[in-house]
Amino acid sequence: MDTRPITPARLAASVIAVPPLARDRHESVLKEENIRLIRHLEAGGVDILLYGGNANFYHLRPSEYESVLRMLAESAGPGTLMIPSAGPSYGVSMDQAVIARDFPFPTVMVLPHQGLNTVSGVATGLRHFADKYGKPIVVYVKQEGYLTPPDIARLVQDGCVSWIKYALVRPDPSEDPFLKDLLARVPASLIVSGIGEQPALTHLRDFKVNGFTSGCVCVAPRLSARFLAAATAGDWIEAGRIRGLFKPLEDLRNAINPVRVLHEAVRLAGIADTGPILPLLSGLTEEQAATVGRTARELLAMNSSAS
Repeated sequence: MDTRPITPARLAASVIAVPPLARDRHESVLKEENIRLIRHLEAGGVDILLYGGNANFYHLRPSEYESVLRMLAESAGPGTLMIPSAGPSYGVSMDQAVIARDFPFPTVMVLPHQGLNTVSGVATGLRHFADKYGKPIVVYVKQEGYLTPPDIARLVQDGCVSWIKYALVRPDPSEDPFLKDLLARVPASLIVSGIGEQPALTHLRDFKVNGFTSGCVCVAPRLSARFLAAATAGDWIEAGRIRGLFKPLEDLRNAINPVRVLHEAVRLAGIADTGPILPLLSGLTEEQAATVGRTARELLAMNSSAS
């Protein structure tokens, strides 16, 4: 596992995969199946893996947190950067910081809490977590009213931030006052587009952010890596062509649910047996699963032909 401090160059070197977490019908984590997915990503040229929402870290049992982190550390290839998550509640995240600091992960992402929080309270909580963890953290901006650009900038200035996963969804990603304000206060090298290939093209081209996260990369890592290479080279026509290949599966994720669809897509494509999704989420209907499976297999076939 890559345990070096994270630099902007390291962030830009790979698509940042956001995989699901495989479990059996008894809700136990399946190390072998998770390794199958990890090796699929690594074979496709993807060596940064972020375990967050798609892995349903929101609903991990506190009692299993240490064993899950150990499994991730043991399953990574020698050059693969693994990033687990913590939270979303304050008390849980602070207890998890004590556990995570005993592992060699260079950073941890704090999941955004939705509900009983204020902007200043979130900033204080993230600062407390970073202090307890002892390393800079990944700040995940997922909804309005969670943090403001000035709050994020202060966390950056105080050395609390490794990088920022920016995932505010806009009807038109080119029109984003929040991102513009954030970029006026924080270096673009610390900001990663956090919503997959579709808005990533605009974020990379127009806002010059430093890389992107993807869920569908778990099905087609070679294609996603080629998208990043094209974007890095400024070949926006090729990047747009590749982005179009991901659109059918992304459309299903947007129409049904991003986490539930990806969890089933990996299984139905035959990449790894992810098993039943952990509550409080639920699986797909038979009709949805048939459509997702067909679409995922078509994307995997295109990925294979890209080798």
